[in-house]
Amino acid sequence: MKHHEALATSGIATRVRPAYRPDKALTVNQPAAFNDWINRLAAASNTDIRNFSTFLDALRSRHEFFHAHGCRLSDHGLNHCFADFCADNVAAAIFAKARRGQAAAPEAHAQFAAFMMLFFGRLDAEKGWVKQLHLGALRSNNTRSLTRLGPDMGFDSIGDFPQTEALGRYLDRLDQENALPKTIIYNNNPKDNYAFATMIGNFQDGTTPGKIQWGSGWWFLDQKEGMEWQLNALSNLGLLSRFVGMVTDSRSFMSYPRHEYFRRVLCNLLGRDLENGEIPDDDSLIGPMIRNICYTNAERYVNLPGDVGALNADGLMPGKATRRGK
Repeated sequence: MKHHEALATSGIATRVRPAYRPDKALTVNQPAAFNDWINRLAAASNTDIRNFSTFLDALRSRHEFFHAHGCRLSDHGLNHCFADFCADNVAAAIFAKARRGQAAAPEAHAQFAAFMMLFFGRLDAEKGWVKQLHLGALRSNNTRSLTRLGPDMGFDSIGDFPQTEALGRYLDRLDQENALPKTIIYNNNPKDNYAFATMIGNFQDGTTPGKIQWGSGWWFLDQKEGMEWQLNALSNLGLLSRFVGMVTDSRSFMSYPRHEYFRRVLCNLLGRDLENGEIPDDDSLIGPMIRNICYTNAERYVNLPGDVGALNADGLMPGKATRRGK
């Protein structure tokens, strides 16, 4: 966070805000990496992590710290949602074994990950954050290249994981507790488009317009055709006018032109609808909807403190777009 603290006091007009990304808290199936990360978490949170309870205390402390530094979004990169919920004592036992260097078996890992995702969902709901779920990437397929270059170096693919049932169970569990935060879900496999577009409608509760969002085309779908698939599916099955629009999760400022790319794709779709007589040829209706999708919806949805037009480290720019359905 030292770089964010430096930027916050630098005097530059642009605000750069952090996003909370605790994926490594789930990795009890990789005890060496898990324990190394816990040691760094202990130092960052100034917490003596002796057991599962103090582990959760450290995570809660960092969540508070991020909130104090302007963070309003969390982000989770998962193959799929975890919904094999377990009791506290079961999660604690799995944690203890991982701390002793014993890798969790797939069933135990799924239980622990489900427990932790509920924990993080509750934290986000308490603080009014937006939770982002990036689902469906199959990572590190080339072992030789992974060994030579490390992870996230371009050897990832679209994964063909079952998504819908576990996603619904996870959202429902939090909703039953009245602890479901504003949530954006992104899919990496186009076969899940219609499933995701219908899932978001199950948990709109009227507290926030478009509380549960189906996010823009992501990763391998972050191109013209993929964006059009997402926009059309959302238009057919949901309410495009509430959409928070394009997200850029790259760390490179050179990736931000994709917001302009998205706006062109959006306006091209709307223009064709106008020409075909499928939506009203009325600028007083269509103009505000485009502005909302491209900016206002996201500004209101994320509700960043203080500065309008701020950026955050996850790349989300407040302000996105809207289409068919006012």
